[in-house]
Amino acid sequence: MIVAAIFPELLVIRHGETEWNRRGRMQGTLDSPLTQAGRTQAAILGDLLRALEVSQTSHRAFSSPQPRARLTAEIALSAVGLVAVPDPSLREIDVGDWTGLDRAEIAGRWPAPVADEPLLDFYARAPGGETFPALWDRVGGFLDRLEGPCVVFTHGITSRVLRTRAMGLGLDDLAALPDGQGVIHRVRNGSHDTVMANSKS
Repeated sequence: MIVAAIFPELLVIRHGETEWNRRGRMQGTLDSPLTQAGRTQAAILGDLLRALEVSQTSHRAFSSPQPRARLTAEIALSAVGLVAVPDPSLREIDVGDWTGLDRAEIAGRWPAPVADEPLLDFYARAPGGETFPALWDRVGGFLDRLEGPCVVFTHGITSRVLRTRAMGLGLDDLAALPDGQGVIHRVRNGSHDTVMANSKS
């Protein structure tokens, strides 16, 4: 069990919607462009960060090095005068042979029940992909390096693992956490809340 209180406040943000998100394709370590909706989400995130009084003196910012996260960070952080430091620990889980495929394509190449499993179990079974314990260790290294409150731009699965570990929970708790784009997941003192456009405090 992780002691959640040792970690500073985290504002965890998933990248904006991408073309492959819209088409239901597995991105993993590859990338696709932000849609116009994704860019709008990033701008809304900037408004939320400003409402939370994030600034150069209060928070540092970090981003996955993958382009979809970096562009989301660039757009959002322009509202508060911050620049994100790329950190490879924040990249998305590698989905191996499933990269670039959608569920129907996966179901056509791999037998059921693999293609019909719940989302997190589904990711865990990707042939040639990264394991959840490996991702757990990767984000743990990032958390151990933090020295103060920060804004983190990352990806759907990595965000869940990062928040779970920061709260002192375990991998079995991943599915219970909310996801979403255009929102901020705030973790502080072992608790979690989601900040969205109609709840800026």
